[in-house]
Amino acid sequence: MADGSRIDELRRRVQADPASIAFAQLAEELRRAGHYADAADVCRAGLSIHPGYLSARVTLGRALVELNQLSEAQAEFEIVLKSAPDNLAAIRGLAEIHHGRGEKREALVQYRAALELARNDPDLERTVAELAREIEPQRPVTVPNGMSFEQVQQEFLRHAPPPAAPTPAPAQPVSVRSVPEVARVAADDGVKARAVRQVAALEQWLDAIHVVRSQRSA
Repeated sequence: MADGSRIDELRRRVQADPASIAFAQLAEELRRAGHYADAADVCRAGLSIHPGYLSARVTLGRALVELNQLSEAQAEFEIVLKSAPDNLAAIRGLAEIHHGRGEKREALVQYRAALELARNDPDLERTVAELAREIEPQRPVTVPNGMSFEQVQQEFLRHAPPPAAPTPAPAQPVSVRSVPEVARVAADDGVKARAVRQVAALEQWLDAIHVVRSQRSA
């Protein structure tokens, strides 16, 4: 259904039943079509019967912003937020009002609150980043004598003594028991070698005796 036909159909419904909540839909369609004054009139008439219809108050606030009636629009958004603190449309509406007035700090507070509810909104992210850079510039950390943190760090490094050479680890002391143990092993090895030589000599001597006996018996 075309916008004009939709608006006509909703208007007939509201005219037939002035207490119908269809007024909220009619007002929103009028606002989207750029008929801001008509949208505001329809909202006010419907809200006089249904004062707690928050979406209609948001529509009224948006229409009033377009009509540059910022104080009235702010009042409508604040009424909404008293009943629904997380109403994203009302929060963004307040942010835009403060921004339009040049109240950048107040606008940043509201934009950040909106970004908490719509974390992946690139427009909100960009607006918050721009306002933060503008009104919250990064300032160097200073110390009482007026020097910045970076200057203090440079002075400390310039006057600090050179780092000490690493201390070598102490050599492990030789165990007192290791010396006799080594000597005992060496002694055992010497005994074995001497015994081997003695056995070899004895075998040679026995062989010689055997040869002599063989010659005498021949």
